[in-house]
Amino acid sequence: MNATASPASPSPRPAPAAGRVVLLTTSHRVAPGLLSWPAWQALRTADRVLCADPDHPQLPYVRQAGVTVGIAAPTARELADLCAGGDGGAGDEGAGDGGGGRTVAVIAGADGEPELTDGLARLAGSGRAALPELELLPGSYDLPGARLLDLVRVMDRIRAECPWSGTRTHRELAKYGLEEAYELVEAIEEGDREELREELGDVLLQVVFHARIAEDDPGEPFSIDDVAGTIVAKLIHRHPHVFGDATAETPEEVKAHWLRTKAVEKRRTSVTEGVPLGQPALSLAAKLAGRARTAGIGDALGPVLDGNRGVGYELLALAARAEAEGTDPETALRAAARAYRDAILAAESRGSAAGTE
Repeated sequence: MNATASPASPSPRPAPAAGRVVLLTTSHRVAPGLLSWPAWQALRTADRVLCADPDHPQLPYVRQAGVTVGIAAPTARELADLCAGGDGGAGDEGAGDGGGGRTVAVIAGADGEPELTDGLARLAGSGRAALPELELLPGSYDLPGARLLDLVRVMDRIRAECPWSGTRTHRELAKYGLEEAYELVEAIEEGDREELREELGDVLLQVVFHARIAEDDPGEPFSIDDVAGTIVAKLIHRHPHVFGDATAETPEEVKAHWLRTKAVEKRRTSVTEGVPLGQPALSLAAKLAGRARTAGIGDALGPVLDGNRGVGYELLALAARAEAEGTDPETALRAAARAYRDAILAAESRGSAAGTE
C-alpha cells in the first residue's frame, strides 16, 4: 500500500488589524492641557475618545478644544469590537456610525491602563481573528524633579490629617533633622547606595516638613516654593562663572568668589559671623580656622595655640592643621574611630574564641 504524503498545510497568515487603539498616557505632575502635538493630533483624528476617570485633569481642556470624550472603561474584548465597528459597550457619547477599522483613543494616567493592555495581550494569544493595533503614545512627560510635587502633595495631606504631624513645630522637629543628617553621613561612609538613597529622602522630608509648618505661621508664613526660590536665586548669584560672564578655572577660585559674595550679601563685620557654635567641636574648630586662614589672619593666631596648654588646644591645633592641609578633621576622626571600633570587635572575637578552647 503506497501512502501518499499530503502537502504540508500552509502557516496561517495573521489576520489584518481591525482598527487601532491609541493609549495616551499623561502625567498629573505637569499643568493639565500641556499635551504634546502628536497627542493633540491623535485626539482630534480619533473616531472615538474614551476615558475611564471622570475626574481626569485633562478632560476639561480636551473638551474645551472641541474633542468629545466618552466616560467608559471597556474591557479588551469590548474595545476590540469597538475598533472593528461595533458599539463595544463603551457608552453613547461620541458614538460613530459603524464601519470597520476605527481608531479609538484612550486617555490614561502616567501608568497607562495595565488591565486593558494585558487583556489585549491575552486576546492576541487566544488567536482572536481581528485585533486592533495598539499604539502607546506619551502625551506629557515628567520633567526632572517632578516627583518632588508628589512629596509636597503627600506632606500637605499628612499635615492636614495626621494628629501627630499636624501639630509639630520647628523646635520639636529640630532633633530629627540632626539625627537624619548623621544617618546620611553614615550611609555615605558605609558606601551603601540603597541606604544613601533612603537617607537622602529622609533629609529631604525634613526640609519639606519644615516648609509646610512654615506655611501655617500667622505672622511670617512661607512655602516650599519660597524656600526653593531663595536657594535658586542664591546659587545663580554665587555662580557667575556658570550663569554670568565671570570666569573661574579652579575650585579654589570658585570658593574664593563664593566667600566674597557671601560676605557682601550678609554684610558681616566678622569672619566668625554665621558659624554655628552648636556643631560638633572638631567641625567648629576647623570652620573657625578656615575662616581665619581665608581672612589672612591665621598665622597671627598661632601664638594663641602655642601659648595655651591642654587637650582642647591640642585638638584645636590639629583641627587647624588638618583644615589648612585640605582634610576635614571630623571625617578623618570618624574614619579612625570606625577602624578602632573594628579592631575592638576583632579583639573581642579573638577573646571569645580563646575562651571556648
